[in-house]
Amino acid sequence: MKYLFLWLEAPLQSWGADSRFDLRATALFPTKSGVYGLLLASSGDSGPQTELLAQMRDASFLAVDFRKSGDTAPQLCDYHMVGSGYDKSDPWEKLHILKTSEGKPAVGGGAKQTYRYYLQDKKFGVVIGFPDELAEKFAASLQNPVYDLYLGRKCCVPTDCIYQGVFSSEEEARTAMETLAVQKGLAPDRCFRDADVENPDGFYISDVPLEFGQCKRYADRRVVVEPYACTGASADG
Repeated sequence: MKYLFLWLEAPLQSWGADSRFDLRATALFPTKSGVYGLLLASSGDSGPQTELLAQMRDASFLAVDFRKSGDTAPQLCDYHMVGSGYDKSDPWEKLHILKTSEGKPAVGGGAKQTYRYYLQDKKFGVVIGFPDELAEKFAASLQNPVYDLYLGRKCCVPTDCIYQGVFSSEEEARTAMETLAVQKGLAPDRCFRDADVENPDGFYISDVPLEFGQCKRYADRRVVVEPYACTGASADG
């Protein structure tokens, strides 16, 4: 096993776990499905990728929320009107007006309100444990990605290097993560990690991708939120 250390920092991040068209919420932490989508974008593995995702399914996944003291930016809600303001007499604009499942014009013009939520000014460290071959594959692709990389949605552009190294143990990866955070003047707030069924504080989130592409499928994962225990890293490592 080897452990990837990813650093996810941006003005906006959005990690969908239970979103719908009109209400696109964000989880409070990077989801497994969102990070796996990022990894497969870097390697150019598009489409369903059921076999690859099966190899990645049971990987250990730790996300740590880092922040400065007093840094409590609220979520941003972005309000959209979809399908409104188009000229029905223009053939091109008419194509953008929402229609019913039968392809007919919707009653009232078909405009749809949507609310899209984002985390603001967040910094997360993520450590994922993969078999050697997968870890090396994504370590290489993250440094030379095939597709552009985003932190959840396409408007969420990272402001620091996502790939921060591959390590032989989880402890080494965590130490590197803590060292980087100290250099940035950040402290760990809480961590989000896999939980056993017996853990009474755990909860389920449907963020384990089984199939991407047009027919997406996900499995549940049990997660626990708790204070993060540092390994004792310093600014000079």
